[in-house]
Amino acid sequence: MNEDIKFILDSTKEAMDAALKHLEKQFVNIRAGKASPAMLGSVMVDYYGTQTPLNQVANVNTPDGRTITVQPWEKNMLQEIERGIMVANLGFNPMNNGETIIINVPPLTEERRRDLSKQAKSEAEDAKIGVRNARKDANHEIKNLEDVSEDLQKNAEIDVQQMTDKYVKKIDEIFEVKENEIMTV
Repeated sequence: MNEDIKFILDSTKEAMDAALKHLEKQFVNIRAGKASPAMLGSVMVDYYGTQTPLNQVANVNTPDGRTITVQPWEKNMLQEIERGIMVANLGFNPMNNGETIIINVPPLTEERRRDLSKQAKSEAEDAKIGVRNARKDANHEIKNLEDVSEDLQKNAEIDVQQMTDKYVKKIDEIFEVKENEIMTV
């Protein structure tokens, strides 16, 4: 196999892997009924003038399936953490007991489950678009190779298409698992 084609295929695989990893990261943020520290993964806190991720200024735990506790490392951070959770607009109502912040995760309504399912489907579609864009870029690069025979170009395009199909199938499988997780009461 030509070195240029091998390089194109490798970089295409990396781009498709990145799309898949991004999807999995996005799915962690879509809650499926059970409390998880990852639900607060997007929360940023004003830590002495610097926006800092919540998990760098506090311990985040889930004592049970419906509660998240946030234990700041510095007591004076309680208000800032509470504000950060509210600003993140996650639909949670944090309660401050003077030492920790307690968040009760409400059970999902049927309507909210459908909304989360739509959000998950949208993220899956975005991931597929990322995979298809990687395919388009790879095919464009393959066509622009000058010192490669048409047969090699065609074979490389077939390889890229097979890789694309594999990743799209994987995305569909991941989405199906997430959708079942969301819709299960």
